[in-house]
Amino acid sequence: MTKHDPRLDRLFHALSDPTRRGIVERLAHGPATVSELAEPTGMALPTVMRHIAVLAEGGLVRTEKAGRARLCHAVPDPMDAARDWMEAQRAIWIARLDRMEAHILKKDLEDD
Repeated sequence: MTKHDPRLDRLFHALSDPTRRGIVERLAHGPATVSELAEPTGMALPTVMRHIAVLAEGGLVRTEKAGRARLCHAVPDPMDAARDWMEAQRAIWIARLDRMEAHILKKDLEDD
């Protein structure tokens, strides 16, 4: 088993919720205030703030105070770790499936 990476746990947890994924997608277009992020969801500001806190714990969002508003920014770098992990897993499964296919083809040839 591979080494446990708590950063990946936090990242995947942050992305596990559709509301949080929506926030990340919105922030990909540029910074937004918490109010702007809450508006399309119909959620109360405290609920959206909790989602933003989870995204911040996952390293995907950073916030700053801008006057009376809280401005949120996307931080895309943590997604590199998720991409790298998924690509490594994909490579493992492709190799296994290729070996299985070769085995099946060999068995088919032997049976003929």
